[in-house]
Amino acid sequence: MTDTATHKLIQKCLLLIEKKLDWGHSENWHNDVFIELSEKIQVETTVLLSPTTLKRVWGKVNYKSAPSISTLNTLSQFAGYDNWRDFKTKSAVKDPNWFERKIHPNLGIIIPAAAIMTLVFISIYSMTGNVVKKEYDFSKVQFSSHPISNGLPNSVVFDIDLDQITSDSIHIQQFWDETKTIRLKPGQKQATGIYYFPGYFRSKLLVDGQIIREHDLFITSDGWTATVDYEPVPKYVMQSNFLRNELSFSNEILNEIQQLKEPLESSFHYIKDFKGVSGDHITLQSSIKSVLKEKWAVCQSIRIVILGTEGAILIPLSQLGCVSDLNLILNDVFLNGKEHDLSAFGVDLSTEKEVIIKNDNKKVTLFIDGKEMYSNSYTQSIGRFVGFRYRFMGAGTVKNIVISETTDQSTILKAFNE
Repeated sequence: MTDTATHKLIQKCLLLIEKKLDWGHSENWHNDVFIELSEKIQVETTVLLSPTTLKRVWGKVNYKSAPSISTLNTLSQFAGYDNWRDFKTKSAVKDPNWFERKIHPNLGIIIPAAAIMTLVFISIYSMTGNVVKKEYDFSKVQFSSHPISNGLPNSVVFDIDLDQITSDSIHIQQFWDETKTIRLKPGQKQATGIYYFPGYFRSKLLVDGQIIREHDLFITSDGWTATVDYEPVPKYVMQSNFLRNELSFSNEILNEIQQLKEPLESSFHYIKDFKGVSGDHITLQSSIKSVLKEKWAVCQSIRIVILGTEGAILIPLSQLGCVSDLNLILNDVFLNGKEHDLSAFGVDLSTEKEVIIKNDNKKVTLFIDGKEMYSNSYTQSIGRFVGFRYRFMGAGTVKNIVISETTDQSTILKAFNE
């Protein structure tokens, strides 16, 4: 099979994946989309393709080499086939035939000629009175929003002044996921959307597919919030079922999670405006433990997330034997356990561990029980500090939480300390 035929097959496989995901055209995908796609592929195939690898395959990063056979096998499996050979057999792309070989070299003559003829027809057609597509002036367009309450889920009211724009393609994209959009009618002044998790989001107003306005949207947790992360709608746990002298679920919630047949995460969230505190100078200290180890929770995976207005830090922990499945995110730095040694994040979480994440001017250092385990730096600021969350595969406990500013060690938050 020629390189041309192989390239066509790869593009066909990618189109099948895009159709399966229904996340909009891949031209508009950015880094967060490829991170989520990486996680979805790993869940379905048990193979981790890094976001960088996926961006190379989709042409977002210049890379001359063809994808490896293992990458093609994984993509084919995610598309619904046994492997790359099975996909090639059932989706064969023929080499160019005689007509294609003869016509293709002359396209440099054929295409300009066809273009001239097309322009002639368009000119004639335009003279009959047909209107050319209208160019809009977006300078007076207004776009803002406000949450209805402090609780979750939370509906958000978007206020829009389209200034007489009459396009039939006007949408609000609630955050990075292009499938989470709201369609507007011409002249519509308000719209509402729903958010199931607290966080810091960037919403966009699009006209004819073009982003013309965007702004940040802040959904706080109103203190501590706990969720059992069912999809698409999480279960919100009453504070009486998780707030004691620590963050921990009641036996009723633990039994519910433990009896599930499919893997499920649970989370503790604390999202609020910390009044200008820099996320690049934060130290988070806490004592954590995983409380489930049966079935799909055997790795006892935990993710600690520090959120900023411009990005996030995600520290993964698990049993040592499971570090191959971990992903470390330091805003613009992404490392996965398939391509990097993340054994420093392997720890027995069946017993309580003191975990300290120290961020000193974009240099993140991890300490476990007083021992330095890992240190690395990133370049792009995560912005203002707006909260943190603990996400457990299954369930876990958290206590002895202290958040301080790294520069002067002043305490920002203290909770569940003995």
